[in-house]
Amino acid sequence: MKKLLGALMLAAFCQSAAAAGITVGQPWARATVEGMSMGGAFMNIKNDTAKDDFLLGGSSPVADKVEVHSHVNDNGVMRMREVAGGIPLKAGQTTELKPGSYHIMFMGLKKQLKQGDKVPVTLQFKHAKPQTVTVDVNTAPKAGGNAHNHGVKHAH
Repeated sequence: MKKLLGALMLAAFCQSAAAAGITVGQPWARATVEGMSMGGAFMNIKNDTAKDDFLLGGSSPVADKVEVHSHVNDNGVMRMREVAGGIPLKAGQTTELKPGSYHIMFMGLKKQLKQGDKVPVTLQFKHAKPQTVTVDVNTAPKAGGNAHNHGVKHAH
């Protein structure tokens, strides 16, 4: 009986571990103007695993490179910088990529991102398998987002 109970518990654990993973919600990007070489994308990433992970970057057919960035205050000037080692995704938590914080940067845009476009982006993680998501292009962030940080100087 103990062996049967142990086997059932092991099976239940393996099944729940298999159901756990990285999920991406509400991916969106800002529309760009003609000639822009960079663009930003935002999303929520939930790590339902028991292990911390990192979003390292990705790829997309609309850009030469896809990097993960954050804003840093450099003597009163907000600058975007690539996050060395990736964006941390804590086990059991959701990490919000949003304007003025962690975000995806499309570097070397191959075309203008227009409102209504749907852009595929393959996200690369340190531990989890790559995941392709469809990013909706909007001119303004979804509800709860911060469209612009007024009074703060920005530079790249």
